[in-house]
Amino acid sequence: MKLSHLAETLIGSEIIKLAGEIKEKQAKGEKIYNFTIGDFDPKVFPIPAEFENEIIQAYRDKYTNYPPADGIAELRKAVGGFIAEREGLNYDPNSEIVISCGGRPIIYATYRTIVDRGEKVIYATPSWNNNHYTHFMEGEHVVLEAKAENDFMPTAAELKPLLKGATLLALCSPQNPTGTTFGKKQLEDICDMVLEENKSRAAGEKPLYVLFDQMYWVLTFGDTQHYNPVSLRPEMKDYTVFIDGMSKAFAGTGVRVGWALGPKHVMSKMKAILSHVGAWSPMAEQKAAAKYLVQKEAVNKYLAHFKGEVEERLVKIYEGFDALKKAGHQVDAIAPQAAIYLTIKLDLAGKKTADGKELADQAAVTSYILDEAKLAVVPFYAFGSARNSPWYRLSVGTCVKEEIPAMLAALKAALEKLK
Repeated sequence: MKLSHLAETLIGSEIIKLAGEIKEKQAKGEKIYNFTIGDFDPKVFPIPAEFENEIIQAYRDKYTNYPPADGIAELRKAVGGFIAEREGLNYDPNSEIVISCGGRPIIYATYRTIVDRGEKVIYATPSWNNNHYTHFMEGEHVVLEAKAENDFMPTAAELKPLLKGATLLALCSPQNPTGTTFGKKQLEDICDMVLEENKSRAAGEKPLYVLFDQMYWVLTFGDTQHYNPVSLRPEMKDYTVFIDGMSKAFAGTGVRVGWALGPKHVMSKMKAILSHVGAWSPMAEQKAAAKYLVQKEAVNKYLAHFKGEVEERLVKIYEGFDALKKAGHQVDAIAPQAAIYLTIKLDLAGKKTADGKELADQAAVTSYILDEAKLAVVPFYAFGSARNSPWYRLSVGTCVKEEIPAMLAALKAALEKLK
């Protein structure tokens, strides 16, 4: 039966397809090292105990009614204080902060508020879901294939030829799926370019806005430092919408507390859109988040432990891939920088299996690694990259660290069978 053009043309998720294959194998009793999902196993990475207790108490206190469309005042105030203290960003809780049930609704609301049908949206690949959100808006996809030598982060030089007539530039740092980040100079150059472009536009012409997804910004490792457009260039505040929240910073993906920071005129329209969609964070979770975020000592203690556990897993797997590379296998990895992701390379297309079957393309490589090494990772083509890209996202959110040596051994054995 005929449906809407949007429904008929929306592309299905490659990750969900892969998840189906994994579930089939697990149902047969196979041990799968599942590094596909950008989520956390609560048994491995629980939410903060103080936050959990506040949620339970909020439900006991009967906070089960509708919250305001832009979030309760005490949470907006707590978010404003949290961001001001930890990132040096100052946003008015009464007019420049909107609360929602995680990042997805506020990303959708940002697109819906800014982008009209047929307008240009610029985004790099690999990146998370910008292709789908642009499709929702019936916008024009202006896609930049980011390069491995730049850690898959777009540069000002690459973006500059694409800016004319564009309405939205979607950026993410730390980046999903790569776990890489913008360097200071790299992001400054992009900001300067956006400001220059907007100064060139006629009075009354829609400016170029930046959607800056920083959902993983507290999860940086080693010498990596997080930078954002507004701290680097205060003039960017008029054009930047931040996407942020507790989903990844506090392993609370199912708790559904996210927020947007941005210009007053944008936030007011996003609030109106979200009020009609009904995409607000639950009242009890909002009450709990408002009380938890101001507990500085508890937050610091949780983040220190959480970051240490994530980094340990990323580093161990990175070192394992580095050892395989040095042993002559066609694999590689980018050293961990941030988030819960490791960018790995499985450059195995064209090789033959032990029974003489050629791995004709990257899809065949993905299947071979899943079948032979029991390792499930997400190919970058699931995030908009070319179908022949040999790069993958490996997520450690459900990783039991004691299983890492066995996973690497299984991968090594699978690689050694190839000719």
